[in-house]
Amino acid sequence: MTTREVEHEITVGAPAPTVYRLLADVAQWPRIFPPTLHVDQVEHDGRRERIRIWATAGDEAKNWTSRRTLDADALRITFRQEVTAPPVAAMGGTWIVEPVTDDASRVRLLHDYSAIDDDPGSLEWIDRAVDRNSRAELAALKENLERAHQEEELTFSFTDSVTVAGAAKDLYDFVNDAALWPERLPHVASVQLTEDTPGLQTLEMDTRAKDGSTHTTKSYRVTFPHHRIAYKQVTLPTLLTLHTGLWTFEETPEGTVASSQHTVTLDPGKLGVLGPDATLADARAYVHGALSTNSLATLGHARAYAEGRA
Repeated sequence: MTTREVEHEITVGAPAPTVYRLLADVAQWPRIFPPTLHVDQVEHDGRRERIRIWATAGDEAKNWTSRRTLDADALRITFRQEVTAPPVAAMGGTWIVEPVTDDASRVRLLHDYSAIDDDPGSLEWIDRAVDRNSRAELAALKENLERAHQEEELTFSFTDSVTVAGAAKDLYDFVNDAALWPERLPHVASVQLTEDTPGLQTLEMDTRAKDGSTHTTKSYRVTFPHHRIAYKQVTLPTLLTLHTGLWTFEETPEGTVASSQHTVTLDPGKLGVLGPDATLADARAYVHGALSTNSLATLGHARAYAEGRA
């Protein structure tokens, strides 16, 4: 069995402990690393954890389960895929953070991997995917940390919720069955929904704005019946460089609470689409209003659907 060992590195203008903390917090990875769609922390005891990751590799979406060992003193995180996605037979590696100065650090990302049946074509595919993703992850890590102060202003989150006299399953089904949205939601013009891997969906959608214009987005969605659906947009509207979200459905004594949570990062170079004098505050208000309008519309129709079945 051929095992490939590769290393990528980058120098980051941030203290080594800060870099380590970001790498250790997998919940933030979809916001930081472009290939990462969603991370679910399955087990965690402070030093060792088991995580499930959904990410793009090339033009394909994959998911796998990994075990990680965190060493905050040595600023190292080792990882090993427990359940791999074909054509990968085995995959592991190490994040190593090394101080360069008080305000700069070197990040080394090591990988070792092999292909199923030692297939040369598959190994070449993995070579390309690891190289592409490693470069993208390190570049995104550098950009995120070095623009930390600015991104505090550019990145924000919000949640819209409704309480429903209906079952979580029916609300979940309404959101999960996005192929039916053009028939059910006035603001959705068209949808292409594929689910080649159970629980991992690709959603391409044309949405109508208040002015009658339409914009196209592409998202990957990870589903957890019948409680939540996480997603990440990979084709974004002009004003955004990031949009992740989470639909949740929680049954309570007062009814089922259905929520739509958004996290977005604004593109400061595109404020001009709102007018020559537009500010970050204007862009925040516009994006928040547009996304909340659509979320509340979807939640309202989902509530009517669920309550009609109660």
